Amino acid sequence: MYRIPINISHIFLNHSIEPLNFLQCSTKVMAEVQDGYYDSSTDNLHVEPIYESFLCPLNKQVMRDPVTIESGATFEREAILKLFKECASSGRRLICPVTRKELSSTELNPSIALRNTIDEWMHRNEAAKLDVARKSLTSESSEGDILQALEYVVEICQRSRSSRHVVRKVGLISFIADLLKNSSTKVRQKALESLRYVAKDDNDNKNDIAAGDNIRTIVKFLNHGRTQEKEQAVSLLYELSEHKPLSEKIGSVPGAILILVGLSSSKVENLLIVDRAEKTLDNLESCEKNVRQMAENGRLQPLLRLLLEGSSDTQLSMAAHLGELVLSNDVKVLVAQEAGSTLVNIMKSGNREAREAALKALNQISSYDTSAKILIEAGILPPLITDLFTVGSDQLPMRLKEVSATILANVVASGASFETIPLDCNRQTLVSEEIVHNLLHLISNTGPAIECKLLQVLVGLTTSRTTVQSIVDAIKSSGATVSLIQFVEAPQREVRMASIKLLNNISPFMGQELADAFRGNFSQLSSLVRVIADNNGISEEQAAAAGLIADLPPRDSVLTRRLLQDGAFSTIITKVIMVRQGDIRGGRFVNPFLEGLVRVVSRITFILDDDPDIIAVAREYNLTALFTDLLQMNGLDTVQIVSATALENLSRQSKCLARVVPAPNPGLCFSIFPCLGQTSVATGGCRVHVGICSARESFCLLEGKAVEKLIACLDHNNEKVVEAALAALSTLLEDDVDIDQGVVVLCEAEGVNPILEVLCENRTEALRQRAVWAVERILRINEIAYEISGNQNVCTALVEAFRHGDYKTRQYAEKALKHVDKLPNFSGIFSMMGAQ
Repeated sequence: MYRIPINISHIFLNHSIEPLNFLQCSTKVMAEVQDGYYDSSTDNLHVEPIYESFLCPLNKQVMRDPVTIESGATFEREAILKLFKECASSGRRLICPVTRKELSSTELNPSIALRNTIDEWMHRNEAAKLDVARKSLTSESSEGDILQALEYVVEICQRSRSSRHVVRKVGLISFIADLLKNSSTKVRQKALESLRYVAKDDNDNKNDIAAGDNIRTIVKFLNHGRTQEKEQAVSLLYELSEHKPLSEKIGSVPGAILILVGLSSSKVENLLIVDRAEKTLDNLESCEKNVRQMAENGRLQPLLRLLLEGSSDTQLSMAAHLGELVLSNDVKVLVAQEAGSTLVNIMKSGNREAREAALKALNQISSYDTSAKILIEAGILPPLITDLFTVGSDQLPMRLKEVSATILANVVASGASFETIPLDCNRQTLVSEEIVHNLLHLISNTGPAIECKLLQVLVGLTTSRTTVQSIVDAIKSSGATVSLIQFVEAPQREVRMASIKLLNNISPFMGQELADAFRGNFSQLSSLVRVIADNNGISEEQAAAAGLIADLPPRDSVLTRRLLQDGAFSTIITKVIMVRQGDIRGGRFVNPFLEGLVRVVSRITFILDDDPDIIAVAREYNLTALFTDLLQMNGLDTVQIVSATALENLSRQSKCLARVVPAPNPGLCFSIFPCLGQTSVATGGCRVHVGICSARESFCLLEGKAVEKLIACLDHNNEKVVEAALAALSTLLEDDVDIDQGVVVLCEAEGVNPILEVLCENRTEALRQRAVWAVERILRINEIAYEISGNQNVCTALVEAFRHGDYKTRQYAEKALKHVDKLPNFSGIFSMMGAQ
């Protein structure tokens, strides 16, 4: 630093006040402005020197509010008042600090002339310094000069609003704004700070700062600047946002609101940045455009506030915008909680335009189960039903009815207890017969868009066990089965899929009615087969189509033959094999799809009796091998149950289909000398079916290697799997086969003990009856009966079955107990008595 020599003669011009001597001036000039001094860092600026009478004798600072006391001495008002207060509190006498004379009065007289002189002096110095500062605020100046000039701007702006006005008047704002693009981080940071002080409480300055692309530049610091730059930038932006006319301009900068929203919710930025970003956003809410942007970027509260508290036009605008947003599930819940009731009320009582806006917003919110349930509590169902069913001059246009139908479909998909939610004063519910009839009528008399959504409503209602029966009863009473099946052939995929899903849901309750309807128009059955045959992965529609056909009565030979005629079994079996081998992957729909396909294929096994054509089909596709392989699909209980049942049906045909083994020619010697002959044993024959068997031709379980796999299923946790497997194994013990050999086969496959364990477990009555029947057959072998007679668990289980089983079970148990000598066998005694 260096000092400019002071012209002493200039000090006395136009002043009646004695100046300080040169030495005094050099030590007091340029102490901090905000404290009444000039900073020594500005000694190199041309300024007027300070005069001694400008300084308060007490605090040695330039006086802002000079007052004269009784002794004639002048002080800063605040300083002398402080002295008076200290004297009063300590009990000291009042003494003038300058004259040392005792004071009798504390009266203060403003020194207006001196104050004006000081103000004029300060303004002249400020103007001179600002002029020099402006010359330093260029890219050619050194970093040190620029920072020094900016520091002075900050200092002078802190003095008063009029000082900030001077900064604008001398044109410094544009110079400082240009420095925001300076290569020096320190300069950029100081420029941001300087602009913040320049902008404080001065709207004209704020307008000048916001000129051009300055706001865009400031916003860039929020995203790319260092921490100190971010702090200064967000603080400056907050200061600018205090001027409402600038709110829209700030919000119009691309990304500004998004960045601010991110900063306000940041977990890593410092608290100052987070706080300033939050307060800036609060200021920007004064502009509706900004509120919409905030909502788009996840800050919904301002929009919801306007929706709840704004004027009718504002509510309409906010509701309309809400309907256009893509909301996360959490936000949907928030909106439903805070604004659901308001939107429902607008939908009920608003004008056409307001209702449209509310419907679109509710459509968004209702698409998540949790928020949909909140809307149900807000009373959305009654006005929705009213909108859908109203006809005449008051009815909604079809495009809005479509929105209402979509909302209803969304709400129903939430899984609420709709059978308990009243829709009107008559306590009708969504599953009441009249309501369902009206829905079915609408489905048949509207366009594809509404048809699709209303079909989805019925899909949702039939998915629940508590409401499906009510819907089934209403469909039956309305005679709508045929019309619903027609949608299977709809050209619109969404309509077709909704129809198939609905029919799949009701098929367990209406299998016969649906079969009758399909027999009336086989083309609809063919359409389902085409859906299944689609090769684009596995869809929900395909799974539903397979399930629907599978639920049709399995012994309906007319439908089975039609499926055969359409080539359905070839397609379906190919699909089963591909899924089994992993060649088709279908995500969450692969299991229900496979279950449906296997059930459809099993239809063939229910109509084998005396039908060569169907038997030929079973042979062609080698169903015994297929279902034997499917038994190993652990985790898919339905597939295992259906496969075991199909094997049971196939095995029952084995006795009839086994080829009789021709007796060997005894030869001449045997005919002359019978004593030389031996009993011939057939070679290559099945010992159980007493003929030549194969898995493909006669569906033999032994030849198909199915016995061991069925026995493995006896250990399954699902009693339905166990029952189906035991039923299939029981075909080896029936009257029309060699029972003894059947028991031997089970012994060799280590299947007797698992059957005995099933008996002892006594899981269900049906399973116990089947187990008792099988055990009775096994116990006909004396060696086994003798061994089992010592098994207390088996005997106890048979006794329990004899005591507590139903009529048939008791009959079977009685015979079994006789085999192990637990009951007397009177039949032998009676036969002897009869012979006598």
